[in-house]
Amino acid sequence: MNDKDSNTQTQTQTQTQTQTQEAKKGKKNYRPGLAAFKFAIDEDWSYTEAQEEYEKTAINPLSNKILYTDSIKEMKNLPEESIDLIIADPPFGIDFSGKEALYNRDKSFVADGYSEVKIENYAQFTYDWMSELPRIMKESSSAYIFSGWTNLNDLLTAVEKIEELTLVNHIIWKYQFGVFTKKKFVSSHYHVLFLVKNPTKYYFNKITHYPQDVWDDISRKYKPGQKKNGTVLPLELVERCIDYSSKPGDLVFDPFMGNGTTAMAAKANFRHFHGFEINPAMKEIISSNIELIDLGETTTKKGSYNERWSCEENFLKLKERYPRAYQEYIKEK
Repeated sequence: MNDKDSNTQTQTQTQTQTQTQEAKKGKKNYRPGLAAFKFAIDEDWSYTEAQEEYEKTAINPLSNKILYTDSIKEMKNLPEESIDLIIADPPFGIDFSGKEALYNRDKSFVADGYSEVKIENYAQFTYDWMSELPRIMKESSSAYIFSGWTNLNDLLTAVEKIEELTLVNHIIWKYQFGVFTKKKFVSSHYHVLFLVKNPTKYYFNKITHYPQDVWDDISRKYKPGQKKNGTVLPLELVERCIDYSSKPGDLVFDPFMGNGTTAMAAKANFRHFHGFEINPAMKEIISSNIELIDLGETTTKKGSYNERWSCEENFLKLKERYPRAYQEYIKEK
């Protein structure tokens, strides 16, 4: 080996050693949780900015309307690529009215006329309404579909058959309590399928640093003395879907409005809503529920996304979980 080759080899070894030392140094300096303290949301809106975006799209003829009709038939009349976000909690497909004794509730507060699809037709029913979604979804649109475990197979089978839908996440909502049982485990979770039309173009606003697919921080709340459909999803649960997958002024569609929770969540977050409900007895209840919501009230109470992330409550949780990262974060500031 000549002197030139020897020098080249020595330089290469030195560079490799330097890179290894730098990599080790970087690894040593990594502090779990530090990135969470520094996290900032890319897309954010103040109350005024969100209201302006909402008002710009208020001319949409679909905005803020609920039709009391069959969703599968009426979905065929919706314009192509007209929906920004879909949130659906379809019927259970079981003999259920919401008035059963095991639910320990006053029957007089449960609306009459709650209709369920016969279990033997559920697979076809699921495919029929889900196959209408891709046509009305924009390229940037997403869909969140809620389901108990008994109907999960029919939903997943429909997704496999509908080529225009892609499953991005299978989310679990873990609520705090379920109906008491004697000879089986208590069901205390719900499935949420996060679907998109175009896996390369769908909108997703990462509003937290480490969003997980198990949601165990949202309570299942009952409101005694309040008139309702058979079951009610928490407002906060629907708001989470809206926050991650839509912008102010977007149109959120719900084919099974039920108690109007999707409409309430949309209004509270400067989104427009459109949907169907087959039970006309729910009209007064839904209208009343929507009237209880002030336009943009969630933004008023919680602030912009960055304000929510950096609020004292969240900051204290991070401090408790990552004390060493907190010290380093304060030192850097």
